[in-house]
Amino acid sequence: MTEVLLDALFQPFELKSLKLRNRVVMAPMTRSFSPEGVPGGDVAEYYRRRASHGVGLILSEGTVIDRPASSNDPNIPHFHGDAALAGWQRVIDGVHAVGGAMGPQIWHVGSVRSPMTDWVPASGIESPSGLVDATQTRGVAMTEEAIADTIAAFARAAADARRLGFDVVEIHGAHGYLIDQFFWGATNRRTDQYGGATLKARSRFAVEVVRAVRRAVGEEMPIVMRLSQWKQQDYAVRLAESPDAMAEWLVPLVEAGVDILHCSQRRFWDAEFPEIDGAGGLNFAGWAKKLTGAATITVGSVGLSGDFLGAFGGETSQPASLVNLIQRLERREFDLVAVGRALLSDPAWVHKLREGEPLAGFKPADLATLY
Repeated sequence: MTEVLLDALFQPFELKSLKLRNRVVMAPMTRSFSPEGVPGGDVAEYYRRRASHGVGLILSEGTVIDRPASSNDPNIPHFHGDAALAGWQRVIDGVHAVGGAMGPQIWHVGSVRSPMTDWVPASGIESPSGLVDATQTRGVAMTEEAIADTIAAFARAAADARRLGFDVVEIHGAHGYLIDQFFWGATNRRTDQYGGATLKARSRFAVEVVRAVRRAVGEEMPIVMRLSQWKQQDYAVRLAESPDAMAEWLVPLVEAGVDILHCSQRRFWDAEFPEIDGAGGLNFAGWAKKLTGAATITVGSVGLSGDFLGAFGGETSQPASLVNLIQRLERREFDLVAVGRALLSDPAWVHKLREGEPLAGFKPADLATLY
């Protein structure tokens, strides 16, 4: 790939207080290497290493908020409590020392089971309606008091992110976890103010989370929100079947305070509404940007031949062309590009890309190490 083709990926990006050296984002990837929820020196070095090789913005693995039911694995990190926050202070200090920027992804898993463990929180499991999907029950439906406490816990985590010196905060609203379970009609059967027949009505919980986070961090710290049409419970789900429906979903989130929409797809090159603009049309991030005017991050098998489903099934992926990605970035279809498994396998991926060095692929065995 020529230097000219890569130029768009290595342009700086600024939004409010955020100043990035390039458009490459490290995507959040759950690692389960934080015993009792406390990230140690190995976690700090894992992120510092990628920042030192040129990643523009690092978004952490999912970190759970101060709500007993927010976690489904004792080894995923907390973003609350003195010990965990001290660990995150070491992480952000290390990233900043090598010129990087970073934000924590704050998270509540809802009723989703972990693929890594059978552990469950002693407090039990909570979700909008006590459902995992359209047919499977698990845990209890949240009371309005539980909802209020959860919103407050998201805000506290965001305030701590600002206090520790993080550059952004990302709210996890994708992939079938708690916030996404409110969006999805199959898992939100509520009849109160947090339910409803429309996606816009079911977005009320997310909107209130965003407003609370905005109050907690002030106006200048950017808020990112990760969203997806698909759910891990059902990869074929589409929350918004048309641009109008997508606007009704996303515009209120941006109006509430989201600055950057992180639009998760299995494959970034897939058109979101091919019936409107063809097989090579705008992807999810492209439509989100067009409909809201907000900055967007695209993600999904960037730089690799296979998607994440194959990875979890034990498939190896080889390096793949970035020409289509760069062309879309040059057209300003989206603003930033998140890279997951390629960076998990090779912390120097960005440096090697820029210098024209051979790139490694992805091996499933890489999931078992923190390097």
